[in-house]
Amino acid sequence: MMAACGRSRPKLLIFLYIGASLVGYLIFSRYNLGDVRVTNRREALVVQEMEHKQLKKPVYEKPPLDLNAPGEMGTAVRLNLNEEERREETESIKRHQVNIYVSDKVSLHRRLPERWNPLCRDLKYDYLSLPTTSVVIAFYNEAWSTLLRTVHSVLETSPDILLKEVVLVDDNSDRAHLKEPLENYISSLRKVRLIRATKREGLVRARLLGASITTGDVLTFLDCHCECHEGWLEPLLHRIKEEPSAVVCPVIDVIDWNTFQYLGNSGEPQIGGFDWRLVFTWHIVPEYEQKRRHSPTDAIRSPTMAGGLFAVSKNYFHYIGTYDARMEVWGGENLEFSFRIWQCGGTLEIIPCSHVGHVFPKKAPYARSKALANSVRAAEVWMDEYKEIYYHRNPHARLEAYGDVTERKKLRQKLKCKSFKWYLENVYLDMHLPEDRPGMFGMLKNRGKANYCFDYNPKDEHVVVGQRVIMYQCHGMGQNQFFEYSTDGEVRYNAREPAGCIVGDNISNYLTVHLCRKRGQPLPVDQKFIFRKDGSLLHVMTQKCVQAVDKTDNGTPAPMLQPCSNNLHQKWFFEERM
Repeated sequence: MMAACGRSRPKLLIFLYIGASLVGYLIFSRYNLGDVRVTNRREALVVQEMEHKQLKKPVYEKPPLDLNAPGEMGTAVRLNLNEEERREETESIKRHQVNIYVSDKVSLHRRLPERWNPLCRDLKYDYLSLPTTSVVIAFYNEAWSTLLRTVHSVLETSPDILLKEVVLVDDNSDRAHLKEPLENYISSLRKVRLIRATKREGLVRARLLGASITTGDVLTFLDCHCECHEGWLEPLLHRIKEEPSAVVCPVIDVIDWNTFQYLGNSGEPQIGGFDWRLVFTWHIVPEYEQKRRHSPTDAIRSPTMAGGLFAVSKNYFHYIGTYDARMEVWGGENLEFSFRIWQCGGTLEIIPCSHVGHVFPKKAPYARSKALANSVRAAEVWMDEYKEIYYHRNPHARLEAYGDVTERKKLRQKLKCKSFKWYLENVYLDMHLPEDRPGMFGMLKNRGKANYCFDYNPKDEHVVVGQRVIMYQCHGMGQNQFFEYSTDGEVRYNAREPAGCIVGDNISNYLTVHLCRKRGQPLPVDQKFIFRKDGSLLHVMTQKCVQAVDKTDNGTPAPMLQPCSNNLHQKWFFEERM
């Protein structure tokens, strides 16, 4: 019996050993398999990230960063110049209305500071499914450094897989550096093409000339003095992929014309509007549009565009009628295109994660004598009866030769486009709509001081309020001499947007301009006037009348509040045109 037990013990030990080994193997295998799965996931993420970086790779990489280089990372360039250098700088500004002397010191490949919303960095794009683009850059007598910095900026920030080409369109420049030297320079650059107009065409037709030879799915138009922020292109193309009828604009960051400092802002961008002179304006995003969006990275609907920088599906661009090719040089084409986009079923949007810097010149470097005709063409085709509001504020525009618009009106009928009333009620809800009652708008003239009118010309084009109203010889051109008396008793200066209202001051007795109340708000007491039958203009709060005074404290004639009398200098009347 004991012998039997002794013989069975080794068998038991062997059995236990095999069982333990099997359990150990299973436990080890289970945990090892988990490690393999985790490793595989990590490897997949690494591979995915590598693929993403490869797909995001630009046409050219920027050279190594040199923080000591002038203007690097968008910093301002301030130079200590001797007399000869200062003369050269002054000459460059006079020639281009931009400090090209400074521009020439800045690298063509400089890096920019990050100026987008931090959430933009986290966005991912399916590069293989995004449409491709051709970037069209028209130029006329542009300086060497600003033009080529634009080109290099596009090549060094645009994914190679998405950029088909950069098309440079020379609008018949006559400067030597834009001839053979430019051809030689770009001959070594991938994806850059140059086409030359045989006569001066202007921005609209020059862009159409460039667009005619493109091969990309999307047309991206840029001005010739831009710098592209990291990641500028992908958000534009992604939105067009989502909505092919969307015309999309980057956020336009300012590059200072004098120091070339990059003044981008990561906060909420502004949207485009216009005033009743048909001048483009900037505005904050209204509350109703803020509520419509779910994220700071979502597209922002804009009533109009500035016009220099935008992207559009090539197919949609042709469907909607491209540009009005009878518009000359530039000016007005941006509003015409904006009205057409909205009224004909598209959308116009600003994409917060796309930033492009733009050098705004000190003033326009060349004349735009046809800008008025361009605006008249836009008004005649798209504004219906509301064009009269424009003409009231620009009487001389009625006399402007603007050419034949028959084909553009046929295009509107063909596309079954909506009315301008629909546009104001559904797109530009905040636009002030003047009353323009007969006999209550135009030049506000004085009977005692013959041929003198109310005149308001603020020092800053972008700041309507805060200045004093003066008297100046009537010129009949509307604009700064256009005023309207409303049914609520306001004297409105509403050629510009936002509209200003005249305010009476009981201390100085001068008239100044403040912002008019918003829709639904009560009328401030200092803005209420009564235009009486005898032609006197009574300020209700002070119970004084407006009188034309020949000489004020600054030596200029101006309207002032004075005790009411029968003096002819207190008698006023409106005249629409001379």
